[in-house]
Amino acid sequence: MGMRQLRIMILTAGYGEGHNQVSRAVEQEFAARGIKDVFIVDLMKEAHPLLNSVSTKLYLKSSLTSQYGLDLYGWSYYWTRGTRPGSSLGKYFNSLGKRKLKALLSQVSPDIILNTFPFGAAAEAGNELDVPVCTVITDYTLHGRWTHPAMSRYYVATDELKYDMEKKAFASAQQILVTGIPVRRGFVLRNQGAGDDRGHYQQQEIPSGDRAHRNKLVMLSAGSFGVPQQLEEIVRRLLAAGNCRLAIVCGRNERLYARWSAMFGGNPKVEIFGFVPNIHEIMAQAACLVTKAGGVTLSEAIALRVPVFIYKPFSGQEKENAVYLAGKGAATIAESAPELSRQISRLLDNPAEEMGIRRRMSDLCKGVAAEKIVSDMLELLESRLRVTV
Repeated sequence: MGMRQLRIMILTAGYGEGHNQVSRAVEQEFAARGIKDVFIVDLMKEAHPLLNSVSTKLYLKSSLTSQYGLDLYGWSYYWTRGTRPGSSLGKYFNSLGKRKLKALLSQVSPDIILNTFPFGAAAEAGNELDVPVCTVITDYTLHGRWTHPAMSRYYVATDELKYDMEKKAFASAQQILVTGIPVRRGFVLRNQGAGDDRGHYQQQEIPSGDRAHRNKLVMLSAGSFGVPQQLEEIVRRLLAAGNCRLAIVCGRNERLYARWSAMFGGNPKVEIFGFVPNIHEIMAQAACLVTKAGGVTLSEAIALRVPVFIYKPFSGQEKENAVYLAGKGAATIAESAPELSRQISRLLDNPAEEMGIRRRMSDLCKGVAAEKIVSDMLELLESRLRVTV
């Protein structure tokens, strides 16, 4: 079995963009090694389209419902956090998508499977068909749904997460590799030549100016705010402080883009963006990033050493991610618009504080996660081949 003939299946889910981004990052690394037969499958969408649609809407609306005390997503996250594979609840979760996955495995015949979403069905189907299954945990803290005794390998973000899994007997030390969370190649390439100097980056759609001015760019992810009025207040407060420029990124949300363009499009200190394929080009110029606490977004910021401000993190994995990174001095949490504005202004006016955060973010960086994961998966396949020869 030559390496160029390998067939890889990556399982993902459409709850937010993070799982898909991790899948693409790993796919890019396989492609860089000449392995082209990589199949990315949204298993929930393929196997349970109705349940997937309802679950996706629940996740996307969690930011709005939590504003009114109806935090169904957060409640379900904490209720199922301690789930064990052998429990009734664990057996139900591990059955989701299993029949469809076995059919896909028969069609594709992959040599190995990688989970970027907690699909216990992958471990069970893979075990039955003798296909090794690995999982990359895309958050900084543990949820029981990620674990299964038939998993060949786990790739995790931190040493603490590995220790937690061992302590709770979810996996042995040999099954867990601390790699960090994979990010797209653009973030990796920017980081490799960056150091702490962002002045040399080629600008894309960002107005030119002197270097000190560029270093005071504040990037805001518009989709991180459940209520648009919250972002509007924050933007007005930051503009009133007079010590920064703003890049508001709306992604694929055309309504948000139209709203912010109409409101601030004529302000020379504000740039409004829709979907930006090379978002790392903007983030690399930023003095800080205001965003939600998704594990992948936080890992992208860590890769570029961009200080992170998290506004009212949603209950569940995002709140747990925020608390973990805040405890490491790599992120700051704010619960109100005035508090957030003060925190950002203090950072912009204090270069020593900014550099300290960047150094702490460097300590959290585990290297190029996708490279480590792909190398380990290939070694795992090689070891299986040696056993069977």
